[in-house]
Amino acid sequence: MMIVKERYSGVKNMEKMIPILYKRKEECCGCTACYAICPKEAISMVEDEEGFEYPQIDEAKCVRCYQCVKVCPIKAARENS
Repeated sequence: MMIVKERYSGVKNMEKMIPILYKRKEECCGCTACYAICPKEAISMVEDEEGFEYPQIDEAKCVRCYQCVKVCPIKAARENS
């Protein structure tokens, strides 16, 4: 996992991690919302051995804005339950 150090006003080298979209495939419905919202096109949909597509983050392109996590319907449903 790659960690980027950013500078914030008054705070030196605050670290932000790459977003975790899912830990298990069951935590992703393949809706592509994260892919669609990414402002840096850092997410690609990769087909697994069964033909289902899952998001994969390119750590070099990701700016750690977390829009992908915020738009995820599964994460939203879990937060609201």
